[in-house]
Amino acid sequence: MSSAQQQVVSHLQGLAQQALALLQDLPARRQLIEQYFNIGPETQHYSATITPVQLGDMAAEWVQAAGADANQRLLYIHGGSWVSGSPQLYRPLLSKLSELTGLSILAIDYRLAPEHPFPAGLDDSYEAYLWLRENGPQGAAPSSNVFMMGDSAGGNLVLACLHKLNDNQEKLPNAAVALSPATDFTGQSPSMKTKAGIDPIVNPIALTMLDPIYLRGAVALDHPYASPLFGDLSQLPPLLIQVGEMEVLLDDSVRFAEQAKQQGSDVTLQQWPDMPHVFQGFAPVLPQASDAIEKIAAFIKQHLD
Repeated sequence: MSSAQQQVVSHLQGLAQQALALLQDLPARRQLIEQYFNIGPETQHYSATITPVQLGDMAAEWVQAAGADANQRLLYIHGGSWVSGSPQLYRPLLSKLSELTGLSILAIDYRLAPEHPFPAGLDDSYEAYLWLRENGPQGAAPSSNVFMMGDSAGGNLVLACLHKLNDNQEKLPNAAVALSPATDFTGQSPSMKTKAGIDPIVNPIALTMLDPIYLRGAVALDHPYASPLFGDLSQLPPLLIQVGEMEVLLDDSVRFAEQAKQQGSDVTLQQWPDMPHVFQGFAPVLPQASDAIEKIAAFIKQHLD
């Protein structure tokens, strides 16, 4: 393991220990998650223009690198276990992505559990996607290309949103990207056990704890809007999934990709040895993170009309 990798792993292990100590203090845990990618000024730097916007009652922000096309758009749905996280946390990552792709990126501050349990986050993501198709950074204007992307819980919401779009016969995005998505609330992925002692930040017990906080019995654990793995995977848009091989969520990605391919969808799975959960946010400290972002940008460019 390189010194950079060890730095990231040690940082995440420290966050995990602090989070455990703050188990009953949700506001403090939410503040803590905002330090997820903060291992120094390199991972916090961004050069894009940030423009706040309101989608009804939901706050969001446009992230645009110099020269970004207002009609080429990407919806970003942040992670944070459905209970934390914010668009601000992802500004460096999205700034790099906007620069590499030329897309204008909308990051949404969707409603969080437990104040707003399922399906609030999914509903917000779905409505944001529909809004994005018809509205850009300069106001109402139809999009020429639209993409969706999210990480962890946000990756779950991306995949669940694709199911909902298909169910409602809405137009799908050109393509979608999911980083370390949670796809199975039933916890059947083998990596939940095999990676439990390796993953520096995600505890497999967290999934069972999140059920009564996020889902609250609103749907079965294997409902496609909660666990996208169990939906019809035959009608997905082109999809890129990236996941680190240290993750307890590794097999959530592997199983989803395998089943989607078997059902006829175009899915690209990229596994990264010795990488933790959502490692992409540690660019440029981790060369693998920079490489992963470049691969995301190349995938998106392949699917521009």
